[in-house]
Amino acid sequence: MASKSHSNDEEVETKEMDIRSLSSSRRHVHSTQYLHKVGVPPKQNLFKEFTATVKETLFADDPLRHFKDQPRYRKLILGIQAIFPILEWGRSYSWRKFRGDLIAGLTIASLCIPQDIGYAKLANLDPQYGLYSSFVPPLIYAFMGSSRDIAIGPVAVVSLLLGTMLSSEIDPIKNAAEYRRLAFTATFFAGITQVTLGFLRLGFLIDFLSHAAIVGFMAGAAVTISLQQLKGLLGIKNFTKKTDIISVMHSVWGNVHHGWNWQTILIGVSFLSFLLLVKYIGKKNKKFFWVPAIAPLISVVLSTFFVYITHAEKKGVQIVNHIEKGINPSSVNQIYFSGEYLLKGLKIGVVAGMIALTEAVAIGRTFASMKDYQLDGNKEMVSLGAMNVVGSMTSCYVATGSFSRSAVNFMAGCETAVSNIIMSGVVFLTLEFITPLFKYTPNAILAAIIISAVVGLFDVPAAILIWKIDKFDFVACLGAFLGVVFSSVEIGVLIAVSISFAKILLQVTRPRTAILGKLPRTTVYRNILQYPEAAKVPGVLIVRVDSAIYFSNSNYVKERILRWLMDEEEQVKAACQPTIQFLIVEMSPVTDIDTSGIHALEELYRSLQKKNVQLILANPGPVVIDKLHASDFANLIGDDKIFLTVSDAVSSCSPNLVEEV
Repeated sequence: MASKSHSNDEEVETKEMDIRSLSSSRRHVHSTQYLHKVGVPPKQNLFKEFTATVKETLFADDPLRHFKDQPRYRKLILGIQAIFPILEWGRSYSWRKFRGDLIAGLTIASLCIPQDIGYAKLANLDPQYGLYSSFVPPLIYAFMGSSRDIAIGPVAVVSLLLGTMLSSEIDPIKNAAEYRRLAFTATFFAGITQVTLGFLRLGFLIDFLSHAAIVGFMAGAAVTISLQQLKGLLGIKNFTKKTDIISVMHSVWGNVHHGWNWQTILIGVSFLSFLLLVKYIGKKNKKFFWVPAIAPLISVVLSTFFVYITHAEKKGVQIVNHIEKGINPSSVNQIYFSGEYLLKGLKIGVVAGMIALTEAVAIGRTFASMKDYQLDGNKEMVSLGAMNVVGSMTSCYVATGSFSRSAVNFMAGCETAVSNIIMSGVVFLTLEFITPLFKYTPNAILAAIIISAVVGLFDVPAAILIWKIDKFDFVACLGAFLGVVFSSVEIGVLIAVSISFAKILLQVTRPRTAILGKLPRTTVYRNILQYPEAAKVPGVLIVRVDSAIYFSNSNYVKERILRWLMDEEEQVKAACQPTIQFLIVEMSPVTDIDTSGIHALEELYRSLQKKNVQLILANPGPVVIDKLHASDFANLIGDDKIFLTVSDAVSSCSPNLVEEV
């Protein structure tokens, strides 16, 4: 009886073993059935591959798609409309849109007139040149620009930049005529730079100035501009020409006993307080957006009337005096096309053009996203450049999109670029008839207007957000800010660009790598630092490279992977776990690889052979796998060592171990 029972137990055990064996066999068949190999893309024609790369680099937005399958006359019309967008949207223009543009145009005109006079002084030019720059350039942009909301004219940052860089070459007081000529030359080359970047589809170059660097640069420029206005606000006559905070404060406190004028301070501080108060009201209640917009003009009128009736100019209050009447005279013959100032004008123009372009495109994209329409950045560059080239020939200096005016334009309900035409018309009337009335306008009110305008350049919430998101970005922001405040605008720009490039180089030369582990009850492998519950597979090290592998980082990637391996071997040895037999490199994020990268992989393969560790690649992309086959590296390690997923790689090289995880 016992013998029979023992026999039945053996039969049951044998059946269970057969079932387990069959189940395991089925699992193995099931896994091998769906074990896809990495596909190698078909060979492409070299010329087609090159043209596709160029098209994707320079024409990613496919600007010629509207011309496809169109008759010749239609292509001609579309081409003209591409250059002059007003011909396209002008056909559907209505009275309702004009009403919105009229209100917006009149509102921004009331803001721009006093600002232009102040910004011209910031650029060390006579007041009328600021008004000139809000007459011709907005007209050109209205016909060629594609933004519905941007308001064109001089801006504080570019005015300061030009004033600083031009005055370092020519004294604006002793050689005013030559200074103006150099300003027109710089404006001409600023326009040429912008047109060239747009025409050659090189708009992506301005993206090298990171958002963090721009935030810091703008805040630093706001501090510098405000410090420069202390001359007018305090009534100081002998003021330093330097822009750094130490020199400016030394000049301010050095004149405290004999240089300050209390009447000027009273006018300046009173109206500055008024302007800041109405700006706060407008910000808190959007219905009163028009109040801070017209406040500068009201301040100019009131302060001018006050000075006129009290004759405060006789008591030391500095006034604008004469503003030349009439519209822009031609300045074609004043641009330097030869001589020693040609290269100086080119250098200043390129820098000013790039800064102006960065500000205008950023403003245009911001408001385009609010109204949900697309803005062609390269087309914008061409239109901005064209208006500055024409402006340089009509006594204008560099104009661009103004954030304060554009915000007012947007809030006032503008519909199209016609608001710029309305503003330009008001400036025309001002130049023809009203400029003599600005004779008694005190410099203190212009200083107050500029200070109240640049307060908006301090974006504290953005700086805090940058700190929270990326500490290196905050370093770029802080570096640009300190560079402008403690040195000069040019140094600030240089620091901003340098730190932005340094970040790019750091990310390219030191890409991130990660150890991957298997998430419980899945076949998914993720970063063990991000997912602490992810378990390592015994005997297998899985490394992910989060970047393309180029000559600049190939050696680092190789050494970093070997260092991961050394660290892992020390840990498994200390824990008495199975030694590492397989190194799997997850290559999904590796978008490209060059010859140096392949050479690094070959060196890695040879180093692993000496350690008796097999190299396995998982999911290389089409570009990478094509180059691995072309270089014969795929044959070197074997096609059976290249898998579609990490899960496939682990299952194939260590099926028993992965089941234990």
